[in-house]
Amino acid sequence: MALIRDNRGALLASNLSQYLAGAANTAGTPIDTNEMVRILNQFLGEGEQISSDLTTVTNGIYKKFGAIDKVTNRTEVVTSGIWSGDEGSLNEFYTSSAQLNSSTGRYYLDVYNQNVASSSAEVQFSIAYGDANASGSPLIDGGADDSLRQSLAIYNQLKNVLLDSADSYFTDYAGNDMKSFYALNVNRARYKERLDPGNISINLSGSVGMVTLIDNSGGTDENVTTAGRIYYLVSGSLNIGSALTASINTYTASNGAGFGLFYPDMGIVLLNPSALSASVNGNLMAAAGATTALYHQSGSSSGSLKLYDALKKGADFQARRTENVSTSHYFVRANNREFNFSNNPTFVSGSVGAFVNSSFEKDPKVYITTVGLYDDGNELIAVAKTSQPIAKSFDKEIAIKVKLDF
Repeated sequence: MALIRDNRGALLASNLSQYLAGAANTAGTPIDTNEMVRILNQFLGEGEQISSDLTTVTNGIYKKFGAIDKVTNRTEVVTSGIWSGDEGSLNEFYTSSAQLNSSTGRYYLDVYNQNVASSSAEVQFSIAYGDANASGSPLIDGGADDSLRQSLAIYNQLKNVLLDSADSYFTDYAGNDMKSFYALNVNRARYKERLDPGNISINLSGSVGMVTLIDNSGGTDENVTTAGRIYYLVSGSLNIGSALTASINTYTASNGAGFGLFYPDMGIVLLNPSALSASVNGNLMAAAGATTALYHQSGSSSGSLKLYDALKKGADFQARRTENVSTSHYFVRANNREFNFSNNPTFVSGSVGAFVNSSFEKDPKVYITTVGLYDDGNELIAVAKTSQPIAKSFDKEIAIKVKLDF
């Protein structure tokens, strides 16, 4: 039922009264229902409008949609897993030695869902280590410019993307400056519009212990920055399949450091090395200084491979995405007198086109399997298939809803 609110209702009544009064003052003038419907539709939104002709019958191939047959410009929020195959949980992690030893391997480490030798292997996310003091990475090509160190380049890149210009460092839940971080950057094609807060869970395991990190989005006010929404990472569980909301165990590690930050609109997770070293493995601590080997290498004091090892042992990285999908609904109506015959040549026989089955002349039987949507030039633009053939005859009327997502 459509509701016409405020002064629009009074204006509608006035317009209808003027039309009816004008018709009454002109002898012999009939009331035009089409005109009354036109006046009423001026005050109804799209999808609420009515038609003055619900009995229009088509005897041809095409039937034009009426005003009440279309509901367009609707938006639906769709959620799905971000990993390959729309999976919500990633349990196996692989790297590529070729990428690790290439020039890009100095800056980040790509993580795959399968062994890279497999044709089904796809990059799921990347790991990088950033440090505001340029620690944890060697000078490039033996130079002397600290600004060219890879860890500093990573820190400054994400700082420029995620922080306001007035901020010098990232800040954890406890208010401490995060002068270094491990960054998990989800492949853009995977998270599409945004990651779904409240549906991320990262297991990390090491010699100190195991921790499951989630975000603190449940029941909190959103902190919105130039990079979109931002949440803190905490120790807890999602309680999937339970009526309970996510459970938070602790907001900080035993040393008082916050676990990190989550930027769902950017597909980025920043992990605090100080918290991870106290909760997962001591070798995840922030780099103390420039190392002689690339920080990705397993012999370094800090780097992407160390976090990769903790992820691999944790064996569970859960995440989902959400996106707004524009939808349009078209109601295809075939009343009892429409679409009861077929253009299929097997429907008739002989030079005069006699029905194969003589009973079809007065009582045809056909089955609807496909609906075609055409533009004004009768050019086919979309095809919809029914889940099963739908019987149609003079004693049946059919309504099929076609939904277009784009």
